[in-house]
Amino acid sequence: MRARLLLLFGLLLGVAAWASPAAAQNRFNLVNNTGQQIDEIYVSSSRVSSWGPDFLGRNVLPPGQSFWVQPPFTDCVLDIRVVYQGGRAEERRQVNACQLTTIVWGGSGGGGSSRQAGNPSFRFVNQGGQVINELYVSLSTEQNWGPDRLGQNTLPPGSYIDVRLPQGRTCTVDIRVVYANGRSVERRGVETCSIEALNFR
Repeated sequence: MRARLLLLFGLLLGVAAWASPAAAQNRFNLVNNTGQQIDEIYVSSSRVSSWGPDFLGRNVLPPGQSFWVQPPFTDCVLDIRVVYQGGRAEERRQVNACQLTTIVWGGSGGGGSSRQAGNPSFRFVNQGGQVINELYVSLSTEQNWGPDRLGQNTLPPGSYIDVRLPQGRTCTVDIRVVYANGRSVERRGVETCSIEALNFR
């Protein structure tokens, strides 16, 4: 009986150790690049209908500054709402926070959604722990992958490459990587207009 309890305890510890990194993967830095003060930030799982508490509390987020958002849940797909000084609100839905480290709210000043309006370019960060030999990124509306964006180079773990894509056509891209061991991974329909960096694991 005691051996079974010890085995069960060990399994539970293993599961907790395996699950704990996932809990941190949906954390991100929200950068206020709108030219307006943000008074409130709400982040909720996309599967629930309520926003929950204001993450800023008594603080505010002035233009040009950032705020580290640590959701108290492990869901990757999030809805985000900010309220500007004066009461105007803006939302983004279905943001996959586990694929990014930074969300830039706004563009080069002024309104709050110029990236969302059609700039799918982003920084691709290799967080997979393996060398990537080939990288293909295309707009989801296209029928082929196009050329290998790494060319003769490789992308070691922790390295990045800036992916430039045509603006205004779509905000979703398809991604294919080929690792040094020959294994390939694809992701379809990744929304990139609302992010600056995508951590690929």
